[in-house]
Amino acid sequence: MAAYNIKHGRGMDGAVDLARIAAVLRALDADVITLQEVDNGTERTDGVDQAAVLADLLGYTDYFGAHRPFQGGQYGNAVLTRLPVRASRTLAVPPASGSALSIHEVELKLGGGRSASVVSVHLAGSPEERLAQADRLSEIFSAVGRPVILAGDFNGRRNGRVLTRLGADWHVPPKQGDPNTFPADLPDREIDFILLTPRHAFEVIEHRAIPEPLASDHRPILAVLRLGPGDR
Repeated sequence: MAAYNIKHGRGMDGAVDLARIAAVLRALDADVITLQEVDNGTERTDGVDQAAVLADLLGYTDYFGAHRPFQGGQYGNAVLTRLPVRASRTLAVPPASGSALSIHEVELKLGGGRSASVVSVHLAGSPEERLAQADRLSEIFSAVGRPVILAGDFNGRRNGRVLTRLGADWHVPPKQGDPNTFPADLPDREIDFILLTPRHAFEVIEHRAIPEPLASDHRPILAVLRLGPGDR
């Protein structure tokens, strides 16, 4: 799976180019992708449904979840997948600087009647606001009864307060190689993560940041995960 904050398709050169974003994602060949900072029908991106455009370019199905109205449309998260989906939902989390914020969950249908949830996450605001958002994430998924993957932009560093708080409930696997994801051209901080629960449900085969310096202000991250046969 992959996660990518696409900054509404705007690259480090200032150009909005969804075909370029799609080319980055195509090379990752992930079964499921979470996206953050996605526009749907906004003025700044010419009214385009960005998740739908990317899904069409890649041959995936798109699931968009709005944070809030923005410039005549909506702004939020998305999940793209080529796996069958049982359900999807957008869930509110505590706001950032008074502005509504949400996460978007897609429950995937896996073999043998199993399922797992993949959640597109973009935490924002002050450390206190992000701590409240982190607490809400753990509360929502503490008893869903299936493996859950949180993937996206947490706007906090691995050893910071927010990730430390989440680490009490979630496995935060290390990345191979340079883990830094922001800013894309000369990254000096790791703020994009994939978190897993329960810890024993997943084997992490590979997990790394992708050295893409141009298409967005974040670098994408990729994880190859194996789900244990007994987890449902």
